Parts: sequence; C-alpha cells; structure tokens
Amino acid sequence: MARVPWRWTLVLGAIMVMPAFAADKGTADPASLRVENGLRPPAIAEGQRTWSIAERMAYYKVPGVSIAVIAHGKVEWARGYGVTAVGGPPVNKETLFQAASISKPLTALMALSLVDEGKLSLDEDVNLKLRSWKVPENEFTKGHSVTLRELLNHSAGMTVHGFPGYEAGKKLPSLLDILAGSGAANTPPIRGEIIPDTAFSYSGGGYIVVQQLAMDVTGKPFPQLMQERVLTPLGMTHSTFEQPLPDSLEANAAAAHTRDGKMIEGRWHTYPEMAAAGLWTTPSDLARVVLELQHGSHILKPATQAEMLTGRHGDYGLGIGLGNNGGRKSVSHNGGNAGFLCQMFGYLDGSGGAVVMTNSDVSMALTSEIMRSLAAEYGWADYLTQHSVRVDATTLQAYVGHYSFPHLQLEIDVTVEDGKAFAVASGKKDELLATSPTDFIAGEAGWPPAHFTRSADGTIEMTMAGMVAKRLGKAN
Repeated sequence: MARVPWRWTLVLGAIMVMPAFAADKGTADPASLRVENGLRPPAIAEGQRTWSIAERMAYYKVPGVSIAVIAHGKVEWARGYGVTAVGGPPVNKETLFQAASISKPLTALMALSLVDEGKLSLDEDVNLKLRSWKVPENEFTKGHSVTLRELLNHSAGMTVHGFPGYEAGKKLPSLLDILAGSGAANTPPIRGEIIPDTAFSYSGGGYIVVQQLAMDVTGKPFPQLMQERVLTPLGMTHSTFEQPLPDSLEANAAAAHTRDGKMIEGRWHTYPEMAAAGLWTTPSDLARVVLELQHGSHILKPATQAEMLTGRHGDYGLGIGLGNNGGRKSVSHNGGNAGFLCQMFGYLDGSGGAVVMTNSDVSMALTSEIMRSLAAEYGWADYLTQHSVRVDATTLQAYVGHYSFPHLQLEIDVTVEDGKAFAVASGKKDELLATSPTDFIAGEAGWPPAHFTRSADGTIEMTMAGMVAKRLGKAN
C-alpha cells in the first residue's frame, strides 16, 4: 500500500450577514497587525494583494477565530477575533474551542508517561493489559499483536477514521459500546482491518483503545488521568477532557458552526471518544504543548520524548505529525470536529510556531491562510506562498476529466472555464492555481498539491499525497 502523508488524512474530508468584526483588545503589536492583514492563498499572482482576517472570516462565514503565536521560546502574543456565536460575546484568548484530533498528542503524552512508570510498554500486546475489552482476533491480528506504539502511530491497522460526535439531547454510548459499535454508538466496531505495523492508516478508533487501556491500568476516569498527567503539569488552566463540557465552563465556550455559518443545534456535539477528539482548550494552552515538545522536562523522560518525536509510518511519530523542511524539524497536528477546525504547528528548535482555532467547519482554508501570513512574518520554512503562473489552454484541456482516490476518500472532477482550471469535489468548486504547467494547488479547499503526468500509454494521471489516479473519461 502506498504511503500517504498523515497530514492529508484530516483534510480529506445559506448566505447570512456576519456580525460586526471585533478583535480581542489584547496588545496589538506591529507583528500581529501585519499577520492580521497578511492572509494569502497557497499560490499568489504578481501584484495580487493580501487579505485581512476580517475579510476572510466574512468570506468563509466563520464567526470566531483564536490565535496564539510562539516565538523566541514563549507565547509571543495571543488574540481572539469575531464572536463565540452569531449574536454572542466576542472571542477572547481564554475562549474554549474543541481541539478535535489535537487531543491525540496530549493522549500520547499521557500514555507515554505510563510507559515511563512501567505501567505500560510500547511494544507488548495491548491485550495483556486490557481488562474491560480485548482487541478482537481476526484475519489481520491473528499472529500480529497490536501494540501501544502502533496505536499511537496509526499503524495498528484499526478501523474508524474519525467520530461525528453526538448531538445535544442524544443518548451517549459507553466506551465499551463505542469499542463494540453497539448500543448508542454511531460508529462501527473498532477492530483490525490491516495487518499491524505494515502501513500508516489514520484511526481515531485506535486512540479509543488507548483510552480504555489507560483506564484499565490506572483505574481512573480518563479526564482525571489527562488532568493529572498533562493539563496540570503543563499549566493548561483553560482546558478539560470532560465530556459533556461542564456547565461552569459553558459561558466562554465557542459554539460550533456549519460551513453556511449556522450554529449547530444545541451549540456543539459531545465526544465521549475523549482520547481521539474530546479536548476543550484555547490556543494559548495548546501552545504550552508545543513548547513542551520543543523543550521537554515536565512530563516525559528525555529518551521517551525522543521516541515520541521519531517518525515511523506516514511521517508521524507517536501522537504527532513530524516535518523536516530544509533541516528545520517541526511538529504539527490538525483537528476537525463538527463545527470546529484547528491547526497546531511548531519548530522543534524552539524558533517558532502557532495554534489557530475556529468555530466553523468550512474547511482548513482560513486556518492555512493565517498560517501562511505567520510564515511570511516570522520567516518560517513551511506554509510559504508560491507564485502562480499561467498555463496555456491546450495543456489545461488535457487534464479535464474524472479522477478517483479511494484511499483519500476523494473523487475529483477537473474542468476548464475561461482559461482557468477548476476542481469539483463533494459539490465544492475550487480553482486550481498553477505553480508550473504540471503542478497545481487548490485555492481554498486545502487538498494536497496535484501533479499531472502523461503515462507511457498516453493516459493522463494525477498524483496527490503520493497516490496516483488515472483520468477516467469526462468530468461528471
């Protein structure tokens, strides 16, 4: 199976009047003001202007955004923008957002702290310590035991990519129901579907196994474990893994919104799948996680932290994505729950990083535009904007057709209109910006860069995230 970079596994997934824009009245230094007015697409034409965060929030119908920026080994600045809900109070730097899959790096820190204490082992069969439930034996796990290392690395071959959460008022399943796919659970059973340690296959389900494992070996509720082993040691005073969110924290929590700008009924979904998606937090608190991964000392032994930051499958360590751009090593993770999207990034040398959280699930486009503005301001090697070029009509017409990427769960139609190429997927149409006659970037959708080639038999092929799809006739 071809290796798919982990970072694309999360991405590959009515007009209203927006409220008056407001920014948190925190300190607005020149750098933050330049960032706020420097949002840009992945590829930019000569002379094209940048955008303000207010403009892009209105464009995407995103009610609220919160940002924390790391520079010089500390949180340099943090600000909130917009509102917690349409008609609600302004976002400030203490407003809580759902971190979604950014829960996973914190879960990994907790699990690895149990490894440091000898309560768990990275490489033994997790069924030896699981008491309430066991990983079912099937054709994939027979003779191939599942380990904690594989679960944290998404290479255990487990089912269930992600979780939709539970609407307000709906009965919540027990953790055992979620593992078995029974009772009130709204996802399939969690079990092996790929031979362990053979490929990267992103699985929120694997983290639910970790959740049960940690509870079995400690006898403690998961939120308490996370509070004692991660949140308190890192000083994350505006964070919790409690699901549902305690009433005492609701006043300054951002409400979830759909891509058309409407608030989700009941304000947000509840996620009993805490290890994979249950964290409520702020960018400033998540920045403390980035700082810990950069400098260590509060949770893990140095050797264990080094294990966490060592890539295995899919450019992913143990609970965290890993990058290396020209020698600048980085950590990152994205997150997406119903009505929330967020990004976390930081250089391991301590030179910089940021966390961006939004209360809308429109796409990763806005958070990526903010990251590109930060990259330009702080001299990052990542998230840099490329220059777009014009491609002749004949070349563009050769790419028109339908392309299927089953492993990415993505079907794309490429069309050409008025000399411009467009990609259409899941009802969304996005311009493909050319950085060369064969290389394109989706302007807003946040898909991986696309590369077109002509195979030996003359067939046009599109390569995306390491996966190749042949053109299948005309676009649908």
